[in-house]
Amino acid sequence: MPPYPRALTKAHFETLSEFRYQMRRFERFSERAALGEGVTPQQYLLLLHVKGFPGRAWALVGELAERLQMQPHGAVALVSRCEALELVERRPSPCDGRQVEVHLLEKGEQLLQRLAALHRAELTSLGPAFQVPAIDFPVTP
Repeated sequence: MPPYPRALTKAHFETLSEFRYQMRRFERFSERAALGEGVTPQQYLLLLHVKGFPGRAWALVGELAERLQMQPHGAVALVSRCEALELVERRPSPCDGRQVEVHLLEKGEQLLQRLAALHRAELTSLGPAFQVPAIDFPVTP
């Protein structure tokens, strides 16, 4: 059985609270930026994960569901909404016809470029305020 951590100190909670506060501030900024461009925050994240998928310029619906931490049927519906806005398109996988690749369209690429620039500027403005906290959680032997 793994050891249980000892009680956290007030300073630990303050550090965690500050991190969560800064993270939520950034999320709120992101939500407003997406809505300002006429898409939902989830639609923006879908575009980001398609473009940012490691090693290729497209992603499978199941991979997007994992990245978005949603059920596959929810990812399918989200892809459908983005497809209706002409931001992405589905293509059958040439390797496995059961799988569907999601590719960015030009309109989606342009939207993503604008939103990514806004997000980068916001992250830069946050500076050291938005950092993963270095918390040494004491563990009893």
